[in-house]
Amino acid sequence: MQSALPCGKQERELRRVQAPGVCPHCGGKVEAIDVESKWRLCFLAVCSKIKRKYHCTLCARRLVLYY
Repeated sequence: MQSALPCGKQERELRRVQAPGVCPHCGGKVEAIDVESKWRLCFLAVCSKIKRKYHCTLCARRLVLYY
């Protein structure tokens, strides 16, 4: 999902893969999504990060990984 605004936070999905394990809420498959987020200040890239987010494919909940 990309924002059309020149300033603020922009996110872009890089890839989507199946992750090991099952959802603790419904037992569905878990999907790992790599997301690149950039903070922009009027066409000047200030910060860029790549994060991995986990979602259930069945109930669409965002899952948090605890160590």
